[in-house]
Amino acid sequence: MSLGAHLIELRKRLFISAIAIVVGGIVGWVLTDLFVWEAIQEPVYRVAEARDDATSIIFPTISSAFDLRLQIAFTLGIVLSSPVWLYQIFAFLVPGLNTKERKFTFAFFATAIPLFFAGCAAGWFVLPNIVKLMTSFVPEGGASLLTAKEYIDFVLKLVVAIGIAFVVPVFLVLLNFAGILSAAALIKSWRIAILVIVLFTAIATPSADVVSMFMLAIPMVALYFAAWGIAHLHDKRVERRNRIEFGAAV
Repeated sequence: MSLGAHLIELRKRLFISAIAIVVGGIVGWVLTDLFVWEAIQEPVYRVAEARDDATSIIFPTISSAFDLRLQIAFTLGIVLSSPVWLYQIFAFLVPGLNTKERKFTFAFFATAIPLFFAGCAAGWFVLPNIVKLMTSFVPEGGASLLTAKEYIDFVLKLVVAIGIAFVVPVFLVLLNFAGILSAAALIKSWRIAILVIVLFTAIATPSADVVSMFMLAIPMVALYFAAWGIAHLHDKRVERRNRIEFGAAV
């Protein structure tokens, strides 16, 4: 396709993704009132119960509760609509693959969705440990009054960021199948990749919570090397096919 056709295609994909996120956000608005908000507060409740103090989440302005419910609903919209916008990304990249390689698109798509949800679950899983750790520095007799916006920002960014990070290896494989990224380039950059992963998990989790950082980093490193393994097998297959075709041509 021409550049103009690519831009039109991109606009179409973005529009469909936006509609899906809006619909997911409406569902998220309902779910927030049903159980999501209670689940988000649960780690703070546990800390307050364990410390027997007034640790709680506060809303400093009159519009805080409404704004935060919108934010939670929007984030849930991103999570719930992930099958749609992930498909749109893959569909946009598919023209870069040949006919045979397009058969793998469904496998990429089917892998990306579970990995995204697994990443979100991993972020949610380490959240209580992070809250417990960070509030443990409050002196005896004190209590943590957590500003709702800062707390919600932290929770949502942690969950979504880890979810997206888990999907990145799938895109590395897709770029390899499209002929953009080689397996040799992936393995050559493994030290840089591990450094980036460790820095990412260190930013996503408090620096003092080494356990949670490694709980997130280890599966991400494993996924990176899994992506390299698949890319390596694909490159070998392409090389063997090209060698056979060249021999036949000669």
